Amino acid sequence: MPAKRPPSHPAEPAAEEKPKAAERIRRTARELFYREGIRAIGVEEIVTRAGVTKPSLYRSYASKDELAAEYLRDYEVAFWKVFEAGAETHPSDARAQLMAYFEGLSQRASQAGYRGCGLTNAVVEYPGDDHPARKVAEEHKRKLRTRLVELSTAMGAKNPALLADGLLLLLEGTYASGQMFGSHGPAESLVNIANQLIDASLS
Repeated sequence: MPAKRPPSHPAEPAAEEKPKAAERIRRTARELFYREGIRAIGVEEIVTRAGVTKPSLYRSYASKDELAAEYLRDYEVAFWKVFEAGAETHPSDARAQLMAYFEGLSQRASQAGYRGCGLTNAVVEYPGDDHPARKVAEEHKRKLRTRLVELSTAMGAKNPALLADGLLLLLEGTYASGQMFGSHGPAESLVNIANQLIDASLS
């Protein structure tokens, strides 16, 4: 008589499936939220595209709002990785570090399908101060402004805060105009304009 298989623990399937389902949900939401906007995408579309059930989504995230906030946290991690990449190749040159990001952004914002900065888009989508996604985005933008002041100070700007605000306005303008103009738009002039602004701030 064949030996009976021991019953699996009730928690085992969920423990095995949840990370896989959660990752599919996260990846699908990231793609849809960035391309279409957070408000335009419903939970039904996310779970259908991810190939999971609604209960799977709500086991991982308390609500769509929290999923949106998590999407932006992931977006922020990816942003800083790209933004700070120049520090490895130009460890003692703050200007070169910053311009490395500007050069990459100029190229990305000139390509078809560019949708700007997901964090900026979230602020536009949610004008109220209490939405979890907006809170993540606002905190990120404050950190970015502070970081630009640090870089402007390291570059030797006469008024680091003023230069930082000018650079931030250039960035935000590129995020928006890149979506409207695509190739041959203002984003192609980003590097030249940024260099002129920095030169004027140093002289």
